[in-house]
Amino acid sequence: MNLLHIFTDIPILIVIFTFLLSLIYCLKNYIMVSKNLKIFLAFISRFKKSDLNFRFKEIDEWMCMNPYVASIWLEFKNTLVFSESVALKDANNDLTYKEVSSTVQNVQTTVDPMYFFNEESLISSKFNYKFLQTVPTILTGFGPLFTFLNIAIAFGKIDFSSQEKTIASVAGLMSSMQTAALVSVIAVGSSLIFLMFERITYQNLCGRPLGKCEELMGRLFDNISSEKFLLELLKETKIQNNSISNLITAMPAQFKVAMNSGIASNLVPYLENLIFGINQVNKSLKEVAKKSGGSDEVDELF
Repeated sequence: MNLLHIFTDIPILIVIFTFLLSLIYCLKNYIMVSKNLKIFLAFISRFKKSDLNFRFKEIDEWMCMNPYVASIWLEFKNTLVFSESVALKDANNDLTYKEVSSTVQNVQTTVDPMYFFNEESLISSKFNYKFLQTVPTILTGFGPLFTFLNIAIAFGKIDFSSQEKTIASVAGLMSSMQTAALVSVIAVGSSLIFLMFERITYQNLCGRPLGKCEELMGRLFDNISSEKFLLELLKETKIQNNSISNLITAMPAQFKVAMNSGIASNLVPYLENLIFGINQVNKSLKEVAKKSGGSDEVDELF
């Protein structure tokens, strides 16, 4: 059979174009994912667990501004716990608390970061990943579909009206059978090639950066269980209640001290000065009365 005739056959062209378009779609999306994962990886690799305390705002702003991880980050941020103590386990497996700075908060999460930053959220949800998974099946299905279609068309062209036409139609049937078989070979071969290409490309472009991202996020945020979180919340609530109770108990004594201090420092000197002034005025009036001999008139004024 003429090779040019084979590759101009419509079923074969459909299989080849489907294969090539699927390869381009796969490569394009995997390159896009790889680029964004590398940007995300380069950013979070600049942080350490100790830096998280005072650089959380920087992380939050960058995550919210990056459309690739913004929605994932907003969901993950709801699980974060900001506390003034770190929940730890001692040698006896008992829960203890290690105090950190009173002005710096430790950041923990009640859910494993891999629940949010995983293959589903960072890769497969960014494009039509299910279509790529069905491409090998589609290509394989094209094989028997076009094979039986060619056979059916070839059998319909058989002409038994004369010996010459019968021989010619049988020859055409054999040619169509060869093309039909070739369609199945090309379809199954392209399916296998695409499957291997997709797996190798995925691992190199997406799988490795994804593993590093999951590892860094797991190291960056401490995972605290819901039980530990409730214990920590109870501990901090008790501390706050004790502080409020101590403040209320000490308030009357502090108010009394403040009142006495205010009276002693402000009101008493003012009254003393007022009494001293009155005494001076009285003394002056009496001296004036003695000189004028009108002490009775001065006494009547008081």
